[in-house]
Amino acid sequence: MRYKLVIEYDGTSFCGWQRQQSRLSIQQLIEEALKIVLKEEITLFGSGRTDAGVHALCQVAHFDTITEVNPYKLRESLNALVRPHPVSIKLVEQVSDDFHARFGAKKRTYIYRILNTPYPPSLEKNRVWWYRHPLDVEMMNNAAQLLIGKHDFSTFRASECQAKSPIKTLDFISLEKQGDEIVMTITAKSFLHHQVRNIIGTLTLVGSQKWTIDDFKKAFNSCDRKAGGPTAPAEGLYFFNIEY
Repeated sequence: MRYKLVIEYDGTSFCGWQRQQSRLSIQQLIEEALKIVLKEEITLFGSGRTDAGVHALCQVAHFDTITEVNPYKLRESLNALVRPHPVSIKLVEQVSDDFHARFGAKKRTYIYRILNTPYPPSLEKNRVWWYRHPLDVEMMNNAAQLLIGKHDFSTFRASECQAKSPIKTLDFISLEKQGDEIVMTITAKSFLHHQVRNIIGTLTLVGSQKWTIDDFKKAFNSCDRKAGGPTAPAEGLYFFNIEY
């Protein structure tokens, strides 16, 4: 039987979603909890491999088991076992055998939060990128619209990216001011490694008026990572939603 999990987590203290030898990952934490409950080895398949420090409001994963379980009881058991780590299992449900958390995804949405204040965060530390200098949100949003559609995103691709092609289709991107925060929402079927963080890092060059929109366009069209801006820190990034 195949079960689907919907998971929320604060990624600050983890090495990321994917299991690694050096540090604890979200995948490892939940797999070990599942093993205790189901008394069998379980492999989780996640919808996206978030990096160290990246958060999730709606990570989706699936696993197969020979044990029939009560979804409500399994959710309660897992939430008890993963404590005190900042991970919550929001939903457990049985799904069809052809459901796949990763390959069945049609759209993924991330948000990126910038705290744009002259003073650093206290309550939101490790959950936003603190950018102390004023940013022009309208200019950033105007530049971002150049990215909509199917393009070569090499300018925003990490050197260690394992994707076969830099060609991606961006369905939606928007930046808006929300109080002291600037929030970027971005949607595509899939993303290159560090694509979202490299985009927002480059857009801050426009927002701080170090670059013009034309400078941004030239960097994008160059298809050269060296022409792009800095990689924004992980703590402002959230895996926000996924559509199947």
